[in-house]
Amino acid sequence: MTKNYFTEKEMHDLFVNPNVKTVSDKAITYTDEFRRLFISESEKGKLPRLIFEENGFNIEAIGSDRIKKTANRWRTAYKKSGVLGLSDSRSNTTGRPLQRELTLQDKNRRLEAQVQLLKAENELLKKLEMIERGLG
Repeated sequence: MTKNYFTEKEMHDLFVNPNVKTVSDKAITYTDEFRRLFISESEKGKLPRLIFEENGFNIEAIGSDRIKKTANRWRTAYKKSGVLGLSDSRSNTTGRPLQRELTLQDKNRRLEAQVQLLKAENELLKKLEMIERGLG
């Protein structure tokens, strides 16, 4: 599987398109408005390629395969979650997993493990001190 990378010129041309939120050498992030427009036009029977062309995209630069995959992904998201499924949710999250609330038992186990670790550290320090004094 080969990955199509964008050239600097292609990235610039994509970035100035008002339907593009961000672009890198590997990926395009489209605006939510364009995603909704795409679904609307697609439901009227327009082909994905035509929708992209009418909205100022260079089909050769993007690639037909990328357009097909994007169209399928958006249609699936729309069928599953409606308009909310088309939103770019990456800006709403930090990428870190949510931390669940620990039960009292979990908190207790963690504290007991911490106490055991501190006891072991103290014993090690005592042994090192005795060795340094020449008593070990």
